[in-house]
Amino acid sequence: MRFDIFTLFPEMFAGPFASSIVKRAQEMGRVEIALHDIRAYATDKHHTTDDTPYGGGGGMVMKPEPIFAAVERVLGERLSSGKSATPSAEIADTVRSYDMGVPIILLTPQGRLFTQSVACELASHEQLLLICGRYEGVDERVREHLVTDEISIGDYVLSGGEIPAMVVVDAVVRLLPGVLGDPAATHNDSHATGLLEYPHYTRPPVFRGWAVPEVLLSGNHAEIARWRREQALRRTLDRRPDLLGSADLTPADRAYLEKTSSLSEKDFGSCP
Repeated sequence: MRFDIFTLFPEMFAGPFASSIVKRAQEMGRVEIALHDIRAYATDKHHTTDDTPYGGGGGMVMKPEPIFAAVERVLGERLSSGKSATPSAEIADTVRSYDMGVPIILLTPQGRLFTQSVACELASHEQLLLICGRYEGVDERVREHLVTDEISIGDYVLSGGEIPAMVVVDAVVRLLPGVLGDPAATHNDSHATGLLEYPHYTRPPVFRGWAVPEVLLSGNHAEIARWRREQALRRTLDRRPDLLGSADLTPADRAYLEKTSSLSEKDFGSCP
């Protein structure tokens, strides 16, 4: 899978993409990440990428020309890859239509909320283009005529789209086949099935007087699976009850939640 990231600050990505799972995925050949400096596509001598907003107001707005030029260059290279005989006019027409099946995503607080299901959706593509906004935002014509999707990682404002782009890449990369050592690992993650993940324990069996639950030491895999499922349900009920409305619950799950929530209300007060 290939990620093309368009940013004014490509140096920000050096650390996160040169370590841990993302680094290993690149070394395995499962992932390719290309960083594109938007300033390199500005045509004036000062490489200007932002300007004051029409109508007045504070802050600066990212100009459309360098962003369009950068994205069109990458899409044009993709179209002509291995097809040196493709006429340049045909490439330009196809690029202008932006109908190549490649998501062009703007990272912005105004986008749809990034969730595990969105990460799974994006992981099905061979290539993603991520545009990192800055300042007061981007010229609206980028939204209207270039991007195919807008994503926000939460209801708060950051200095730019670089950190959200890192979040998207990390979340998507770990879903790709062969990237994680355990193929089933992503299935058990928090939010993967609509629930928060169950608690984890490791050695020693007793630490400062706190013991690991006996069921985990029993060797009874069916009982361990049942305990983990119930713990995931209980933790979700206590911490994120809003998730239960869309979770894939079995009749046994619902019976356990009904019993647990009545106990919670009686013994511990109402769930938040």
